[in-house]
Amino acid sequence: MVEGKPTLGAEQAHPNDLSVSPRQAEIASIEPILVGVGARNQLLVRVETRDGIVGWGESGLSSREAAVSAMIDHFAGFLIGRDSRQIGRIWQETYRSQYFEGGRVITAAISAIDIALYDILGKRLGVPVYQLLGGKHRDVVPTFASFMADTEEQTVSDTQTLIDAGWDCVRIYPAGFNGGTFDPRRSLGPTADALIAMRATFGKDLCIGIDLHHRYCPAEIASFCHMLPPGTLDFLEEPIRSESPEAYAMLRRMTNVPFAVGEEFASKWQAAPFLEQGLTQYMRLDICNIGGFTEAMKVAGWSERHYIDLMPHNPLGPVCTAATVQMSAAVPNFSWLETRQSPVENLGFHDKALFPVQIELEGAVYRVSDRPGLGVEVDEAAVRASKPAQVECPHLRKPDGSVTNW
Repeated sequence: MVEGKPTLGAEQAHPNDLSVSPRQAEIASIEPILVGVGARNQLLVRVETRDGIVGWGESGLSSREAAVSAMIDHFAGFLIGRDSRQIGRIWQETYRSQYFEGGRVITAAISAIDIALYDILGKRLGVPVYQLLGGKHRDVVPTFASFMADTEEQTVSDTQTLIDAGWDCVRIYPAGFNGGTFDPRRSLGPTADALIAMRATFGKDLCIGIDLHHRYCPAEIASFCHMLPPGTLDFLEEPIRSESPEAYAMLRRMTNVPFAVGEEFASKWQAAPFLEQGLTQYMRLDICNIGGFTEAMKVAGWSERHYIDLMPHNPLGPVCTAATVQMSAAVPNFSWLETRQSPVENLGFHDKALFPVQIELEGAVYRVSDRPGLGVEVDEAAVRASKPAQVECPHLRKPDGSVTNW
């Protein structure tokens, strides 16, 4: 908090305050805060202006938060004193102020700061962020829910639970983990059987997707798709790593199942070949990795030019969810938003003891908040008391001992 100034949350925002001086709107502090929330850590960013408005952002580079936190501290060294309203200019300065521009650590830090600045501006003007993006296209944001497909019986049971709760789009993860060992080839058959059972049980009305978490090579994915009768699968998410658009182009020629790619992208430039060459049919951008609202809205417009709907990645906490819902409300080209709050997942990422006000899941949709800014309130004392754990993503190996992707 700036000495002598009250901290302003959404309920204390300056409604329609267009007369604020540049001095009042200057950034006074930028602080990364690593918090233990449920099964993961969350890297939040707290930005405060000289007149006491606080904005919150979140970084999406999970399990590498220390690197992003250091980058945020570096950016704070030259952003203190900048006009918090010049969000696009701040984005350019943070992205281009080093010779080696870009990269996931840099853009994850930029994302968190950018989101917090939009939160501040919305609070300052007394409007939700979606109004700063052109207004909302929808009142609710549909979601898809996910679970691990360990057996056919459990897959059918969890799918029925989700349908009963209102979901019409369900995504599964492939089974096959065994104490840190993962055999990509051996996982394909049981996973195909689970998908075939889902389609046979629930018919054509259910949208069925699978997240393969880039654990496979193109040949394995081609074999997998050949195991599935036509019409089994509605989308195939992140089947291979995204560094090589050429590999995606090769795979695209091998199967006609729509791809959902983009959660690894750290800029519009990474998204470009996938959009321009038709390598993805859903854009899975992550607002907490790609560069915040500033960059995400550009990719959304570029996707619209190719009639590609957004299917945003949303694996984090209430700040990420709120930012993604605000963006999803403000774009015309949208399908579903990922949620990790369904009845078949209990991850604890949206702890109300830490985030007492957040965008709520109503059945299978998020209702778009009209509160100023992101629409999230953070209990700072509780957040600072929730110490992070040592979290490392699984280091998977194949049966022969070689390293493979998580």
